[in-house]
Amino acid sequence: MAEVEQQVAAEAERRRIGGIPLRAFAPNAITALALCFGLTGVRFAIGEEWEKALAAVIFAGVLDGMDGRIARLLRAQSKFGAELDSLSDVIAFGVAPAMILFLWSLDDAPKFGWTAALALAVCCALRLARFNSRMDAANQPHKSAGFMTGIPAPAGAGLSFVPVYLWLTTGNDLFRQWYVVMPWALGVAMLMISAIPTYSWSSIRLRRSWRLFALAGVGLLGAALVTAPWHTLLAISVLYVTMIPFGLASYTKVRRRG
Repeated sequence: MAEVEQQVAAEAERRRIGGIPLRAFAPNAITALALCFGLTGVRFAIGEEWEKALAAVIFAGVLDGMDGRIARLLRAQSKFGAELDSLSDVIAFGVAPAMILFLWSLDDAPKFGWTAALALAVCCALRLARFNSRMDAANQPHKSAGFMTGIPAPAGAGLSFVPVYLWLTTGNDLFRQWYVVMPWALGVAMLMISAIPTYSWSSIRLRRSWRLFALAGVGLLGAALVTAPWHTLLAISVLYVTMIPFGLASYTKVRRRG
């Protein structure tokens, strides 16, 4: 009898480890799509199709923002999904932007061009490793206050492309020079692994009277992304960087009250 129970328990354990519940298929599939789009950006960069390369990584960021919310909506969170999401983020928002920037500009650097590209990918991996290691920690001051530690990987990928946005919008080759791109890429890499508190979605509170205006703003933002994508992404990047000091000040106030 004990032997039968052991066999049943072993079979249940194999299913738990190897099987994916049907409700978890959709969010994990979206995560896999994000990974594929990130790598597709590298493929476009190899062919010097820079606009398509950026669009692929940006769309990967959109998918990354969807998978976790869909998983929570379907109650399909799992350790498998969390691990897949982290691996996808490293490739789509660390490796892919690093390769795109290297092929676009950093390859022309006489020294340390590849090192700067590696820094972007490595810091993205380090940030995600730090996030995973603290996932079950009881003491997370930033998270408990509704903030994130450092800039998230998708935001880091978007910010790393600011020189490309400027080049696409102005046509000025100055923004493609390695001595402009390298310090910017290194700065973004440092922001990803920094301890600076940044705003997260959970820290945003909309008053009831502002919700219709917010919906209208989202619609206008979507239209702007379709009609003038690089100008819009540049404006979003500038706004995000501008909000970092405000996030730090807000967190300081929250900590003083708490």
